Amino acid sequence: MRVRKRKGAMEHLENHPEYVILEPEKAKGYWQDIFGNSNPVHIEVGSGKGAFITGMAAQNPDINYIGIDIQVSVLSYALDKVLESGLSNIKLLLVDGSSLTNYFENGEVGLMYLNFSDPWPKTRHEKRRLTYKSFLETYQQILPPRGEIHFKTDNRGLFEYSLSSFSQYGMILKKVWLDLHASDYEGNVMTEYEKKFSSKGQVIYRVEAQFKD
Repeated sequence: MRVRKRKGAMEHLENHPEYVILEPEKAKGYWQDIFGNSNPVHIEVGSGKGAFITGMAAQNPDINYIGIDIQVSVLSYALDKVLESGLSNIKLLLVDGSSLTNYFENGEVGLMYLNFSDPWPKTRHEKRRLTYKSFLETYQQILPPRGEIHFKTDNRGLFEYSLSSFSQYGMILKKVWLDLHASDYEGNVMTEYEKKFSSKGQVIYRVEAQFKD
């Protein structure tokens, strides 16, 4: 999600160390200590303005959630939503999704969410897609055996590419939704993009993909 540069965004993040972990390298292997409990840790790579991560945290108080985004302004808006929620089971990271092994120990993350990632439609940009094989290698390291990625998008091309990428990597496609909002799926928490696109009648795709042992 790209937004206009927000004045004072970095200062806003720095002023809330209770939610924003500005030195995440030091947190590697200690996330449960940071949250102060032994609950599982779930992460969202590309958290946007925080609607999904706060919604999930409210819905599942026994799970710790970490929202990750590389854009300062975007993460500052996510922080607004977290502050408004008053929830204690959320942390935010200003980092790149390609370097997650710098911040999480092997098997430290229980589940991953990829929501409405940049489709990077041009072939020459394939390696930038968050479901490209090099990203999957990174995710596999920080997830446990049989760890899962839950992926949503409105972009059919990216969805088809991701299904293929997951399969070629040897992952199991546990569940696939070709029209999520027309299905009987319960408990769906929408992102900002999802609300916008679905209100215009666009189909939302979803898949739960699992790594093998």
